[in-house]
Amino acid sequence: MKRLLTGAVAAATLLTATAACSGDAPAEPAATPAHQHPSTDASTLPLRDGERFIHLTMARPVTPVPPNGGSDEYRCVIVDPQVTRPVFLTGVQYQPQNPAIAHHTITYAVPPEAADQVRDLDARSPGEGYTCFGMDGRVSSASWVDTWTPGARETLFDGDMGYPLEPGSLLVLQIHYNLLATGGERVTDRSSVRLRQTDGTPETLRLNTLGLTAPIELPCTPDESGPLCDRAAAVADVTTRFGVEIGRWSEWLLARCGHDTPRPGNTQTCDTPAPAEMTVHAARGHMHLLGRAIKVELNPGTPEAKTLLDVPEFNFDDQALHVLPEPVPLKAGDTLRTTCTHDAGLRRQLPQLRELPPRYVVWGEGTADEMCAPLLTVSAAD
Repeated sequence: MKRLLTGAVAAATLLTATAACSGDAPAEPAATPAHQHPSTDASTLPLRDGERFIHLTMARPVTPVPPNGGSDEYRCVIVDPQVTRPVFLTGVQYQPQNPAIAHHTITYAVPPEAADQVRDLDARSPGEGYTCFGMDGRVSSASWVDTWTPGARETLFDGDMGYPLEPGSLLVLQIHYNLLATGGERVTDRSSVRLRQTDGTPETLRLNTLGLTAPIELPCTPDESGPLCDRAAAVADVTTRFGVEIGRWSEWLLARCGHDTPRPGNTQTCDTPAPAEMTVHAARGHMHLLGRAIKVELNPGTPEAKTLLDVPEFNFDDQALHVLPEPVPLKAGDTLRTTCTHDAGLRRQLPQLRELPPRYVVWGEGTADEMCAPLLTVSAAD
């Protein structure tokens, strides 16, 4: 069984340019405010046998324009890796040109059969790229390859494995722009991404990403008040800012997780059946600025129980991918339990949020909203 290797790095951490463990993250954002956008270190680990660098830059600058008076936009920008034969991505380094407005970025691999779909989305939208709220870049067949957040460095996959790209494939950079720090000034961004590419072998392990979710039902603190502390008003506000589809997510998550009604509180859980037989190699957790802890358990409460991800002190600026000590096989129907803890009290401690009106927080796309989104790096079962 092939596995992700960590070299000299501790088994809890995937090989990266920083190799930082979440356990080292500060527990109190008041002491070290999160989301301060440290400059990106472009330091490069050496190319390995068979690898080559591919540098891709946006064709034109992007001018983020958040809809409906908000401060957040998700913009998808196509970059063409010019793939003419099957290759594998073995490393990804997103390089923001304007890090002050970059909240996070997801790199998606779009298969050849969906290439015309994203080109059409781009052609029908003014400016560079297209607006793409949601977690799939508006292309359901796209594969989630990598996540960048401020402070992140190059992610490497060590061993004979990578994300496959077939001839004609495209990459889409889904960039979450947040303009709270600009004071309303129009700004631009022309970011790039550096890829490690290899031709692979017949034995190369083909990676994919399995996303999990749980509801967000975070009420205002007892000493907060205001119109958005009402859940219905908060959901309506999310719908206004991001559209009907995103506005429905809060109710969809409740139904998906078997909750008849909202369960307001700091901690939420959701049990998801594994969709197929597969092997888990690594995991990461994605939340926003109110995130405190995130965990994924396999078949909890049974003799086969395992913990796949446990970040007890979440730090937005350290959403590293964590390798498992050994690959873990999943059977179709196995229970994957996601648990996320958020803290509305952090609003008073974070410069980005303290001036905003308090709100009942549900799933939303903005910096002031929240997510609970573990991501498992998987391969098809041997």
